[in-house]
Amino acid sequence: MIAARHEPEADVDWQVLPRRLKPDDTVEAHLEFALKHEGVSLSVLSALFDVVPPDILAAFVRESPTGKYTRRTWFLYEWLTGRKLDLPDVAGRPAAVDVVDTAQQVALVGGELSKRHRVRNNLPGTKAFCPMVRWTDELRRATAARLDQKARDVTGRAHPDVIARAAAFLLLDDSRSSFEIEDEKPSHDRAYRWGRAIGEAGSRRLTVDELIRLQRIVIGDDRFVEPGLRKEGGFVGQRDRRTREPLPEHISARHEDLDDLVQGILMYDETATSGEIDPVIAAAALAFGFIYVHPFQDGNGRVHRWLIHHVLARAGYNPPELPFPVSAAILRNLSAYRNVLQSYSRPLLDFIEWDVNENRNVRVRNETADYYRFFDATAHAEFLYRCVEETVLHDLPEEVAYLERYDRFSEQVQQMVDMPSDTIDLLYRFLEQNGGMLSRRAKTKEFSELTPEEVMAIEGAFRESHHLS
Repeated sequence: MIAARHEPEADVDWQVLPRRLKPDDTVEAHLEFALKHEGVSLSVLSALFDVVPPDILAAFVRESPTGKYTRRTWFLYEWLTGRKLDLPDVAGRPAAVDVVDTAQQVALVGGELSKRHRVRNNLPGTKAFCPMVRWTDELRRATAARLDQKARDVTGRAHPDVIARAAAFLLLDDSRSSFEIEDEKPSHDRAYRWGRAIGEAGSRRLTVDELIRLQRIVIGDDRFVEPGLRKEGGFVGQRDRRTREPLPEHISARHEDLDDLVQGILMYDETATSGEIDPVIAAAALAFGFIYVHPFQDGNGRVHRWLIHHVLARAGYNPPELPFPVSAAILRNLSAYRNVLQSYSRPLLDFIEWDVNENRNVRVRNETADYYRFFDATAHAEFLYRCVEETVLHDLPEEVAYLERYDRFSEQVQQMVDMPSDTIDLLYRFLEQNGGMLSRRAKTKEFSELTPEEVMAIEGAFRESHHLS
């Protein structure tokens, strides 16, 4: 926004600038203004470069061949289009500039130097897939909080056996939560297998075959689903009850574009896990990019959340023995999660031309690949950071504390009564459910063999282990 008279406060939706910065009404002036004040928007630039005659851009560069905004525009035109402007390489050796202003947006540290433009390509991805993230106050605070170190502080204070048991529970809980997000209630075996896959995240290089392997684990019974990349359109939403025609809330990438988009996601993973980009921000860009592309007929949501685990583990962000249960945090914040997904997918519907094919599926009629490869992932990164913070500051310490309380109680009971571990576990559950007191039913049925004195001592041990008065 250019303020006409007064200068209202900027907020999350509007960047407010004084009238003296208003650009002239030319393509060149608006390009420079955008790069200077708004950062790099690859989807807008890609669309612009398709319609602006290259002669106009070449003339813009000739006016100031060593200017940092003209060189960045020149590089971005040739990088995005694959076409060279009718210009010689930059003369002399002007100071190299970054394509992305790191004060505005998340980018690589350094980057490959283009000698033709004297520009360092610090874009975080490739032409096939390169979401961008703007630095916000929330993201700056989140990255400065060093949540990875706080997680290690939690695990470092606990016994390794406690951490191993916490990991087993949290993985299974995360697996179940990931299914529940999709309104599915998996069998224990299916949830356990997916939990094991989450535990292995980051241990293998990401490939198309690896993604399909994960999809097969998620689906289980693939008699009605064809594993692998889609061979026709896709959408998320409902169907008309009478005609069964699609009522999409989100339209997936065209199946003709999937090979290129998925390869772009795989290449982004190599960059995202190299340590040059904040791992949580990289995980958000990669995982939400995957869900927007929606490359599979089924299983996209759970693989999307697995990718968060993959990036964090491969970058060494979470403790190696304890993956973060982010799906459980997402499930608790399901409305916010859906709002973040829809913040991009819903407006995108206005730019997609589609009709219905013979299979009552969506058929996209226009070019849409850039919408999936160049989206703005700022809101997604903020949301994921909030989930990671919740996990690190609440889930991990609470689970560790729970197991430590349980162990203290179990040790005291075993000193009083010779009782199998399963029976102690049942005893603990009864006490937990009844505020630290054994119910009349428990004392007369499951634990009728205990004397009144033993019951009082066990209840006291429970209160002591929980620091209850």
